[in-house]
Amino acid sequence: MMTIIKKWTNQLVKSPKTLFLIDGLGALLTAFLLFVILKNFNEYVGVPQNILTYLSIIPMIFCVYSLTCFFFLKENWTPFIRAIGIANLSYCLVTMILLIVYYTFLTPLGITYFLLELLIICVLVYIELSVATRIQQQIKN
Repeated sequence: MMTIIKKWTNQLVKSPKTLFLIDGLGALLTAFLLFVILKNFNEYVGVPQNILTYLSIIPMIFCVYSLTCFFFLKENWTPFIRAIGIANLSYCLVTMILLIVYYTFLTPLGITYFLLELLIICVLVYIELSVATRIQQQIKN
């Protein structure tokens, strides 16, 4: 698994713009799943609809940010990549807090969904912060 992540990191260091596209589309998918799918089937997940609505706003903001960077940013990628990496990490923390608060209401499907989402986002955060660090190191050399 780490070999694959290192290969992706190496590719994205060469093309950091692509990282914003991946992040933006991933955030759009997350928002869609939360707002459309899970909200309409919340009895199978265990999280109240209003919480899913509020939670879906965060990835929509991230989507707009990442796609704006993808389309308009031409250089100086590092601070923008770090910003979305830290934002994604913050989203993970909020999600974990909600998992703890609503644990007694969560169904096995809900737990599985949120744990998979957290896993995917944490891998993305690792890649984002690694790419930002490697780009910064290349600039210094």
